[in-house]
Amino acid sequence: MPIEIRELIIKATIVQDGNPASHNSNSVVNNGVSPSEEVIKICIEKVLEILKERDER
Repeated sequence: MPIEIRELIIKATIVQDGNPASHNSNSVVNNGVSPSEEVIKICIEKVLEILKERDER
């Protein structure tokens, strides 16, 4: 018996290091995007891939 999932909930927790010295050196990625923005971008890409695969079926 197949199961159909109609809702997808994605939760993420991003914890930044409390050390100000490491914050300044790690707060910007190569292309000027913060690490949290990079994580969000990757999540959005993955969700869009899943939706595209689902529509192809």
